[in-house]
Amino acid sequence: MIVVGVGCGPGMLTHEAIKAIEGADLIYGSERSIILAKGHISQACKVNVIRDYGNLQKLPKDSVVLSTGDPMLAGLGHLGDEVIPGVSSMQLAFARLKFPLERGMVVSVHGKSKEGAIDEVAGEIARGRIVFLLADPTFDIIDFAAGLTFHGMTCKIIVCENLGYENESIGFGDNQRPPKITSELFSLIVIGEQR
Repeated sequence: MIVVGVGCGPGMLTHEAIKAIEGADLIYGSERSIILAKGHISQACKVNVIRDYGNLQKLPKDSVVLSTGDPMLAGLGHLGDEVIPGVSSMQLAFARLKFPLERGMVVSVHGKSKEGAIDEVAGEIARGRIVFLLADPTFDIIDFAAGLTFHGMTCKIIVCENLGYENESIGFGDNQRPPKITSELFSLIVIGEQR
């Protein structure tokens, strides 16, 4: 199985990804990943929308599985015999904001308790890292910001929404006045303020 990163938005497929998609006879992916790749999928290819992510390891060996963003950033890369990277939301956000990737630290709060997520972010901020936070659409930014304040942190919080799309937006705030989240397709960047 080949897992192919299709990028976090339109026009972000690499040449290697395009080649793999064009040569595929059998493709699986989310609706969004299929839309991002559709211009390169051949008419003869059988395309399947993934409905059950729990059984992906049972897909045929000749499958090409599309993963939004980069498959190794909270993606499906762990499933592949081969992984073709894509442009991640972290890469694009850091490029837009001109932040050095070497200072970045990815923190996923999927499946973590609120306290555990805040503790992890606070620890990375204390080490001088720029935290790239991956959260689900139910994430409560107000509660998160209050937790950082409770930890004695003073942080900038940046919400990056719909990165790579025409309606891309980047909102700025801090843990006293967090920016609003208006889309289900978002990520957060948290930076400790210098004292």
